[in-house]
Amino acid sequence: MYRAPDGTEYYVLDGHVHFWDGSPANQKNVYGKGFIECFYAYHSNLSPAEWVWPLDKFEKYDEGTMMRDLFEEGYVDKAIFQPTYLRDFYVNGFNTTEQDAVIAKKHPDRFILNGSFEPRDGEQGIRDLEALAAKYHVKGVKLYTAEWKGDSKGWKLTDPEAKRLLAKCQELDIKNIHVHKGPTIWPLNRDAFDVADIDDAATSFPELNFIVEHCGLPRLEDFCWIATQESNVYAGLAVAIPFIHSRPRYFAEVISELLFWVGEDKILFASDYAIWSPKWIVEKFVDFRLPDDIAKETGVTLGTDQKKKILGLNAARLYDVDVPVALRLREVAAV
Repeated sequence: MYRAPDGTEYYVLDGHVHFWDGSPANQKNVYGKGFIECFYAYHSNLSPAEWVWPLDKFEKYDEGTMMRDLFEEGYVDKAIFQPTYLRDFYVNGFNTTEQDAVIAKKHPDRFILNGSFEPRDGEQGIRDLEALAAKYHVKGVKLYTAEWKGDSKGWKLTDPEAKRLLAKCQELDIKNIHVHKGPTIWPLNRDAFDVADIDDAATSFPELNFIVEHCGLPRLEDFCWIATQESNVYAGLAVAIPFIHSRPRYFAEVISELLFWVGEDKILFASDYAIWSPKWIVEKFVDFRLPDDIAKETGVTLGTDQKKKILGLNAARLYDVDVPVALRLREVAAV
């Protein structure tokens, strides 16, 4: 929970965190090395200088560091583990559900554990998803459509195999489909993160929620046109929100477009830890004000209620998290 200088309290649900191992010992090849170094470039270029880690810590941090950064210092009430397997690049995978589950089991009040699925595994992919759901009771999956697998350098939500797995998610009551649709990470292909397949998937599976991580950047306009017509498409702020420090005007443009097109009820906060730490992001976001000209042009509001929704209440609704009454919106608390 974050208590602002004016005394306002915010429930914080970090919608996108990892516990990865990008260390040299786990790197399978040059691609594993390049992937974590590309992450580090985002980290070092967009973080305030005092929040930049040395590379070796960034490659592999320990549980104690994560617990402190998220919950002791970072104001986070609950966080969602979003896996990224990358088995072609890392010996033991980069950040798997199984790795995350060890910590989530130790701190069940702090973490929501998400899984993933792999459409290129055919029938085995279906069995793996069923087994994952049975073992971990996940409510969401994180999908990396540009992930390499053998000769394949990506897949789409519109692929027949992917549709079978989305139908299986619906059958298993896995309702939250988080899809990485943001900036590319070397050596993955930029076009494999295109947002176009979200449109058909959202229409075909109206009972599922599609959380587009990184809100489609650098394809924000395309994403907004899709999200405004699909009621089950949401915007995740990972990667977008750190610009609040290095490019505040740019962040103002992004968040105002999302508020205008997508709406304040469908935007979710995410730090993308450990690329960025939530403490400084939460503080800057609560203090942030839209420039007058942008607010006038778009007609949107980014006040206390909107910030409360974005920082935690919207994600809590998707994941059936019981938010303390005192931290809900005034209208909800009064019921």
